This record gives sequence, structure tokens and C-alpha cells, in this order.
Amino acid sequence: MGKPAPGLVIFDCDGVLVDTERQANAIMAAMVSELGHPMTGPDCQKQFMGRTLEDVQRLVEELTGRTLPADWPEQVRARDLESFRAGVSAIPGVAAVLDHLDAAGVPFCVGSSGKYEKMRTTLGSAGLLPRLEGRLFSAQDCARGKPAPDVFLLAARGMNHAPETCVVIEDSLPGVRAAAAAGMRVFAFVEDPTCDRAAMIEAGAVLFEAMADLPGLLFSKT
Repeated sequence: MGKPAPGLVIFDCDGVLVDTERQANAIMAAMVSELGHPMTGPDCQKQFMGRTLEDVQRLVEELTGRTLPADWPEQVRARDLESFRAGVSAIPGVAAVLDHLDAAGVPFCVGSSGKYEKMRTTLGSAGLLPRLEGRLFSAQDCARGKPAPDVFLLAARGMNHAPETCVVIEDSLPGVRAAAAAGMRVFAFVEDPTCDRAAMIEAGAVLFEAMADLPGLLFSKT
């Protein structure tokens, strides 16, 4: 007997719906390196992926031993948005996943650490915003970011679904842990080789490498 079909599917945004992670982490690496602590994009992805920029600021301050200006997260967001406006692609196969959910009558939404302006910029550039506008939920409306469950619980409430009926699609370890803390099933998209697969499995995620495989996992009968 398989798991029941999800009542609601909650997608993370960056790296799950839109291909922004490498772009954003290259920018972050440059900014942290400018502070005297050399980092690469993969370094940043491993240490900061899935967290709010406010959380990242605290971690960067610990790494560099420097106190950053209060508006440092906004400086990062400004650089990111400038880059994203030049063009962002949808993750290959994700539009077909949304088509499958629509055909099955399963609602979906977004639960992201990113702010609304960023989500609308990236989803708009990728051509996905018309399918998701009105169903965006951000950690900017929560007391805590991932790995706390707040944004996923906010999304469940906003879409009128109990947490135990929800499934989360994530690509970061903090996001996987947030979904587990919310009492939700979680599938981790691990196409990126920097993903900590072992830790994700330990946190309760089912892993998949291609978006084309996701509908079969969501609606598995075995």
C-alpha cells in the first residue's frame, strides 16, 4: 500500500522552481571574499543554502570576525536582483510537474526563504509567476527562517491544509529539516552534486535527481 496522494505540494523556490542557486552563490562568494575570507560559489552553497540572508549575515560575521552593516542583506539582494533581471531559467521539467498536479487536481504553492520581490523577479523571468501568483509564502512573514518550520506551516495555513497532508519539495538541508519539523513529507531534489545526500536522508527526505521522476514519487501506489 502506497502513501496517500498529497493534499498540497509546497515547492521551495530557488533551485527547485528556478535555476538561481549557482548564480546567487557566485555573487555571495564574491561578497564574502571581499571581506577577506575567500570563498567559492560551492563553498557558499554548502554553508548557506536554504537559509535567510539575515541568518547568512550572522554566519558570515562569525567566519570573518567582522560586524557587517545592518543593510548587508539588502546589499546582497540588490546584487542578486540585478543579476536575476538579466534572465533566470525554470528548472528543466518543472512546468510539466505543475501540469501533472493541475491535471490531478492537487493544489501547489511556494514556501521560500526568499523575499516576495525576489520570488516575483525570478519566477517572472522564468515564466512561472502566472501559475503561482497568489500562492507565494515567504520567510519574511515568519519569526524564524529554515530550518525552523515556520514558512511551511504558514503556507499550509494559507492554503487551508493540515500539515500532515502536505508534501514539500526542497533542495537544501535546512529546507528538508524545516519540512520534517513541520510534520510534512519531503522530497529532496539532488541534481546538484554539492547536496549533502546522506544528511538529507537522515533528516527524512526521499531523494530524486530529475523533475520528470517527481510525479511518480508523489503518486506512488507501491
